Amino acid sequence: MRITAFLDIPGQDNLTPLARLEKYAFSDNVFNRQIIARGLLDVFRDFSNNEEDFLTVMEIVVRLSEDAEPTVRTELMEQIPPIAIFLQESRPNFPTAFFEYLMPIVVRYLTDVNNQVRKAGQEALLILLEQDLVAQSDIENKVCPILLDLSAPDSDDEYKVEAVNIICKMASMLSRTTVEHMLLPRFCELCSDGKLFQVRKICAANFGDICNAVGQEATERLLIPKFFELCSDSVWGMRKACAECFMAVSYTTSPEVRRSKLSPLFISLISDTCRWVRQAAFQSLGPFISTFANPSSAGLYIREDGTLSIRPPAQDGNSNSCQPGNNVTLMSSSANATLSSSEQPMEIKPEAPTEEISAEVNTKLSENLNKDTREEGSDCCASPGGDVSCLSQGARAGAGVPEVTKDSSIPGMPSRSGEDVFNTFLYWRPPLPDITRELELFQFKTEKHNESCSVPCNNCVASSEIKKVLESLQEHIDDPDVQAQVQVLSAALRAAQFDSVGDCETKKMEESSGNLQNKTISDEAAVSDAACTQVQEDSPSSPASQENFSDQSATSLLKSTDSEEQHRGTSVFLRKEQEDNPPFEDDKSKFQDIIPQPLLDQYLSMTDPARAQTVDTEIAKHCAYSLPGVALTLGRQNWHCLKDTYETLASDVQWKVRRTLAFSIHELAVILGDQLTAADLVPIFNGFLKDLDEVRIGVLKHLYDFLKLLHADKRREYLYQLQEFVVTDNSRNWRFRYELAEQLILILELYNPNDVYDYLRHIALTLCSDKVSEVRWISFKLVVAILQKFYTNSANALGLNFINELVVRFRHSSKWVGRQAFAFICQAVVEEECMPVDQFVEHLLPSLLSLASDPVPNVRVLLAKALRQTLLEKAYFKSVGNPHLEAAEETILALQSDRDQDVSFFATIKLKQGNMDNITIEKQN
Repeated sequence: MRITAFLDIPGQDNLTPLARLEKYAFSDNVFNRQIIARGLLDVFRDFSNNEEDFLTVMEIVVRLSEDAEPTVRTELMEQIPPIAIFLQESRPNFPTAFFEYLMPIVVRYLTDVNNQVRKAGQEALLILLEQDLVAQSDIENKVCPILLDLSAPDSDDEYKVEAVNIICKMASMLSRTTVEHMLLPRFCELCSDGKLFQVRKICAANFGDICNAVGQEATERLLIPKFFELCSDSVWGMRKACAECFMAVSYTTSPEVRRSKLSPLFISLISDTCRWVRQAAFQSLGPFISTFANPSSAGLYIREDGTLSIRPPAQDGNSNSCQPGNNVTLMSSSANATLSSSEQPMEIKPEAPTEEISAEVNTKLSENLNKDTREEGSDCCASPGGDVSCLSQGARAGAGVPEVTKDSSIPGMPSRSGEDVFNTFLYWRPPLPDITRELELFQFKTEKHNESCSVPCNNCVASSEIKKVLESLQEHIDDPDVQAQVQVLSAALRAAQFDSVGDCETKKMEESSGNLQNKTISDEAAVSDAACTQVQEDSPSSPASQENFSDQSATSLLKSTDSEEQHRGTSVFLRKEQEDNPPFEDDKSKFQDIIPQPLLDQYLSMTDPARAQTVDTEIAKHCAYSLPGVALTLGRQNWHCLKDTYETLASDVQWKVRRTLAFSIHELAVILGDQLTAADLVPIFNGFLKDLDEVRIGVLKHLYDFLKLLHADKRREYLYQLQEFVVTDNSRNWRFRYELAEQLILILELYNPNDVYDYLRHIALTLCSDKVSEVRWISFKLVVAILQKFYTNSANALGLNFINELVVRFRHSSKWVGRQAFAFICQAVVEEECMPVDQFVEHLLPSLLSLASDPVPNVRVLLAKALRQTLLEKAYFKSVGNPHLEAAEETILALQSDRDQDVSFFATIKLKQGNMDNITIEKQN
């Protein structure tokens, strides 16, 4: 019962309803006050028309807000948002009433002594802000000062935690200026709160929302340093929260900051000592990689409805990326760069020396370190505390670090797009010299070394190469991006040396490195010989102390970076060695220049079985879930980086992983284009077709989307395989067959009428006989769509044959369900106008009218609906002199006098659209 109805009940007190309201609002009985507070919205609806009564009710609300009972105040605060919304809609002077009476109550309750009242006030404030009911002046002069006082360093701990929480939640609802000038300084202070870790955890969990609220400039200037602090917090919960919001933070920053600062920071989270932090980081790895996406290089864009589509060539004419659907093959990176640089051959001589170093180092490391990663195995991260050993996975972090030149962050370097990164191997240059003799000498020395050494030397080779990179970067150590790279390379060096062995071999390596730096390179043969000698002497042969090796290596590294002459010698050596020894294509298969290479390496390692044991048992599922986003970021030109990983996931033993891929394979096909889809995705798609129903449903739900991307000849191969979808592991899984019928309705447009008649017609008729009613009714619509396909494409002979088959199968069926289905099909054919009227009245109408004598009332009911609601409403049957009109009217008259009440009702009443009975089968579906 409404509270106002209770107040209107006449009593012995002879009070008016408003006076009775005031009486119960200040009653000594707490229950009465709670009832009044709970029913305030009804009170305002009934008393808001009269200005005097309205003000009286407002005064009662103000007095009720000062009630000593917390439950009454809580009930009152829960009613404030709906009252404010009602007043905004119905009261012209709403702002004045709300600001004078209700808003002060909300602000006061933020500091209430009772916890439940404060929470109710916080929730009410968020609702009011979301509905844009609070004025900007109130926000700046009333709300924000209160929150700043509550979150002050000397504030009570409980109040501070609540204030931080409300600040983070309301940041997205306020203007950027308000957040940046009033709340952002306090938020930065709270991120460094050393007293309460709960405060820092709330800041870390909402860091992405704050970044989005203040924008890029404030984020990079103020928030990124605080984010670094939180990511290195001693409490693992803080680091885990940072990993979870990493994508939101990255989305707000510039590409330079994302690559040079956030990428190394994320690598540190992935190699964290806490398993829960690593788990959260790996789950966020794919989304973080997706923030590197460049729509112009991917050749795709996202429509307003959220679907992925191919960018028209006119909009992407300046892009060097391959466009979907243009019959473009996956060329090697060298071919692409050659074509793009043929017009400007002078770019082979850049001005900045770091650019040369970057290009040479990328190629050099791709030759050596990639082999290390394959031989290292998956045991480097087996222990939860292996934050260092994660980086030692072949020291692959060093492979992508010198990518600072990609963003041209070093002053004086020319600006280039992501696809035009300078690489001496990719540009025109003099012919390669003949190094046959050097290769034979190298092979001889390698075989000799293998006979005397039984321990692999991959880590020492990787350490040597990383040291060379560090030496080459010392010239530009003043640049912050280079400093970030040096930090990551140093970590990679320590990781590679962690597994290195042998004091004796360590001294050999240092001596050979010193000799190599002081040696003057005079000709190409000497360079090749020095390279071979370096590889030989860097190889350890026996285990020894790892700590001494690490200390000695670090000391020698610092000494080797003091001389500019040594820098130039190392740079020349690397350049000469790259020109003389171009990397093999297999060694470069996992390298690209879109995202930092360590991120891609970590993503590819998510399929490693060791990750499931040391990080997360469902890490492969997270990898599969984010793979389309990673593929979109890399672009089809770098699909070779993900191909092996995708195939590994497609054959994963967990059906959840395969199911995830099956649901997204159509999106991946759009990204890759028709040729890569046919080569790499079609075999996996075929495997999914024969998988479990849980996996097949993912393929089936987007079957049309995938098939339409294939060429006609490839698409035709699936005609026979479509019949396999009719058979399921569990016959009670009727939704699987329902989805098949829905997809077939769409697939009809992909095939010609002959293929539809030979293959899809049989599937449709099989589904029409399904045991489940829902499947049968959607299948009848499929039959109608097939008929429309025939007559739209002028295949009248096929249409006539199909009609005859329908008459035999359904009209003359021994089961009444079949005869009822025939009436429904005829009605749908007339509604959709899928065939000429003369063909309908000649081949279907006589059989339809003969159902008037059917012994089952349900069949005659559907016949009456088809005639009255559809057939006789068409202009053809309304024309005077129509020979078929008389037969239809005679049938209607017979049905009107039918002995069944429902039949006569539907034959007599001409139902309007708004009065359609719910029992009509079409409305049921």
